[in-house]
Amino acid sequence: MNSTNEFDYIIVGGGSAGCVVASRLSEDTAVNVLLIEAGAWDDAPGIHDAGRFRELWGSEYDWSYTTTAQQHLGGRAVPCPRGRVLGGSGSINGMLYVRGNPRDFDHWQSLGNKGWGYRDVLPYFLKSEHYDGPGSEHHAHDGPLAVRQKSAEDSTGTELAFVEAVAQFGFDEPVMDFNGERQENGAGFHQVTVSPDGTRASTSTAFLRAALGRPNLRVATDALTTRVCFDGSRARGVQYSREGQMHEAVARAEVVLCAGAIDSPKLLMLSGVGRPDALREHGIDCVADLPGVGRHLQDHLITGVAYASRTPAEEAAVGEVGLFLSTPWDTGVAGPDLQFHFFRDLHLGPASLVGDPGAPGFTIAPTLLQPRSEGQVTLRSADPRDPARIDPRFLADEDDARALAFGIRMARELAHMPAFTPFRGPELAPGPDAVTSTELKEYIINHVETVFHPVGTCAMGHHSESVVDDQLRVHGVEGLRVIDASVMPRIVSANTHAATIMIGELGADLVRNGGRAA
Repeated sequence: MNSTNEFDYIIVGGGSAGCVVASRLSEDTAVNVLLIEAGAWDDAPGIHDAGRFRELWGSEYDWSYTTTAQQHLGGRAVPCPRGRVLGGSGSINGMLYVRGNPRDFDHWQSLGNKGWGYRDVLPYFLKSEHYDGPGSEHHAHDGPLAVRQKSAEDSTGTELAFVEAVAQFGFDEPVMDFNGERQENGAGFHQVTVSPDGTRASTSTAFLRAALGRPNLRVATDALTTRVCFDGSRARGVQYSREGQMHEAVARAEVVLCAGAIDSPKLLMLSGVGRPDALREHGIDCVADLPGVGRHLQDHLITGVAYASRTPAEEAAVGEVGLFLSTPWDTGVAGPDLQFHFFRDLHLGPASLVGDPGAPGFTIAPTLLQPRSEGQVTLRSADPRDPARIDPRFLADEDDARALAFGIRMARELAHMPAFTPFRGPELAPGPDAVTSTELKEYIINHVETVFHPVGTCAMGHHSESVVDDQLRVHGVEGLRVIDASVMPRIVSANTHAATIMIGELGADLVRNGGRAA
């Protein structure tokens, strides 16, 4: 084991991408790897019990970030949970494994990001996957990450009613595999990152645990990285605080930021990489003038259409059924712009409207997949302990509210298909009095939430606002990469966890091969 403070690679952030990068780089016994994680080990029982994930939000394993007061949400601030634990947000999320639409990745490539088209990234999805369903060109069975296919056999009455209602409405036959050939215009059963024994499969349990016995890998938990250190324009290492002491670690080859869409841009700015005038406000000298750092923040918004149920309450579950479709005004550049999550409970309905969230009920939740609105992450101060200022500018573009209103109307139509007749009670939210576009917009403004999918703040590309190139190297400096969800040049049309793992896999290959994926 390397006994000094020098390593070949230093990885900041042991989240969904960071655990993958640490595991893959340490496969090479000729290099030494340091993984620095601000949170703790993921040994709490609630993390591994797949049914308890909602208990983790707001807990000690969550950074518990909150957005700024949102101008277009009536001044509301919106919670933005992020994992503060090994495995990152993948240790506190709802475990849905949805890669995104092939068009998403082809769009990335069309923006000039060579090697990021769907056919390029598919092998990296496959590399991770230990799929429990039938074999096909879209799935693999030899990877470390357990991926379980939910099916009709382990679904409940209301979930099956949703699938049937979608068909009754006139959509295509059910989508048997959202990560297969077709994602859109048919209900389907989600895949989830749940192990055969029913426990959560995060990148910590799937990738990092198997690597911990390697003498060339060191993991430092409860360690807050405070800045990247530079010699001129070359990253030479990092400073981090642990147990009340400051430490410095030197990277002989590269520093890799995997701190996520909120904290990777924050760390870049604290280190002097960003917009010079914004850095000067906090007394930070500029190392590299990159105005795009922290900009182009995108996230998915969700709202619930909730109904009381005429049948007994069903136990909440992981991996509900869903539906992907495009609104009539979708540009078609990326994937579908609406996703419907189905919940066999009322947890997404506003408490002021649904009353007891444990009462019998179900929720059809339209989710905005391709927001037109973009926000930014900026520094609150030069103190690394201060959380960044998160301003997503939710609903700044009026088309976003229009798409969600379309989703509410579609959810209502689905809920009134014959399949739901045995279950459907009164509509609790938005409620029967919310009918006009103005009334629906008011409901959205007052109750819309984020699905905790921030991306894009260190966007990949070759234009003036991009932060990393298509090799994930930070523009204008040497020896520094970003490998996490922040590099997405456009948000994917799906839950972002699977694509973040893929970025970790592909990014690790870029590092190992000196800048060109295998």
